[in-house]
Amino acid sequence: MTTTICFDLDDTLVHYPEPYENILRRTVQAHDIEYTDELQAVSKDVFYTAFEALEPEPFRQSMAAVVEAAGADADIDALVETLRETEYASTTVPDAARDSLPGLAADNQLAIVTNGVRDRQLGKLDHHGLADLFDRFVASYEVGAHKPDSAPFDRVREKLPADEYVMVGNEYETDVEGARNAGFVPIHYESGDDGGPDLWDAIDALV
Repeated sequence: MTTTICFDLDDTLVHYPEPYENILRRTVQAHDIEYTDELQAVSKDVFYTAFEALEPEPFRQSMAAVVEAAGADADIDALVETLRETEYASTTVPDAARDSLPGLAADNQLAIVTNGVRDRQLGKLDHHGLADLFDRFVASYEVGAHKPDSAPFDRVREKLPADEYVMVGNEYETDVEGARNAGFVPIHYESGDDGGPDLWDAIDALV
């Protein structure tokens, strides 16, 4: 039996040990912009408004809003690149995931199903040297809809035919309910899990 195992990316496979506001703080300070709570709120509001609407370049829109709010003379594209580099450097991958993924990839098809901009999200896997383990990478921006919409799951089914599909994710509505509605077997990565052996043992046992 052929099985395709799908993973959410952020806070499931790739972890953020610190609040995102710390990443933003270091980013703007690297460009001589004073960090304030107002800038954090502006950045978040503009980003998520653009992101939810699938508007182009949500990170650039966010950084442009930060520059405007701060009254700064800063290169927006340079800020976007610093934000990307700082974010990637701030992420981690659990040792248990690194230990289990090669074995899972040897016996199953693996995919990432993530809400986000493809290049930005795929870069996180590249940063951690994991991209080659996955047969397919599906980002919501490329299919025109965010999970829990069925479009990202349908793209996996279209590109990776299999007898069974499994989805591992931390967000109950987007990952678990979205996967279940699409006919995938969901595994809920509980908030607060450290990605330790229990989760990966459960995946190994299921497949």
